[in-house]
Amino acid sequence: MFHFEEGEVFLVDKPLDWTSFDVVNLIRSVIKRFHGIRKLKVGHAGTLDPLATGLLIICTGRMTKQIDNFQAQEKVYTGTMLLGQTTPTFDMESEADAFYSTDDITIDMMEDARKSFIGDIMQRPPKFSAIKINGKRAFDYARSDEEVALKERLVHIDDFKLDYTNFPKIEFEVKCSKGTYIRSLVNDFGKKLGNGACLISLRRTKIGEFSVNDARKLEDLRKEIIETGVDNVQ
Repeated sequence: MFHFEEGEVFLVDKPLDWTSFDVVNLIRSVIKRFHGIRKLKVGHAGTLDPLATGLLIICTGRMTKQIDNFQAQEKVYTGTMLLGQTTPTFDMESEADAFYSTDDITIDMMEDARKSFIGDIMQRPPKFSAIKINGKRAFDYARSDEEVALKERLVHIDDFKLDYTNFPKIEFEVKCSKGTYIRSLVNDFGKKLGNGACLISLRRTKIGEFSVNDARKLEDLRKEIIETGVDNVQ
């Protein structure tokens, strides 16, 4: 039995190509339709890009007051980057805009670059991001070819592990603070090598003590919400 207005916390394994708001909107609409709740607060604790998968915390009702607390917790991501090219979005959402030779890059060089990102670092968010500037999303400026100044921000990288087995594809795991953009980390890693890099895939596995291993598939959660609410709506 769910108590949506008193507050529920759902751990969702966000599917590929869904925005975080898509997930929120689906859950809100299913609750309203099958439980007869006209007004209900539903929110998420930390955006995942459409091309990313993994842990998304969804809060309803009074538990939405805890969203800031959840967002502030440390996060863990796994993924793959491609060395030797860049894209405007720093990931595979856009076509490559530059290519670089990786022939002279060594493991020692990559290890030195990796270590330089551990600790407190200044990071500039991608221009294709949801950050608001004067009430407008950064990606809206970028799509209109309008130049805007995105300020650097202080973030913390607690751990940054790399696996070079499939070079120039590099598998990684990052443990980081709130506000860290993994796309920017990948792009900056390429720059540090005097090269280029873009994100191929990304998955969030942890937020604080919450793990994606305990998360529901979105379709399973949708069915569960419907099945517990069919008797409430005539």
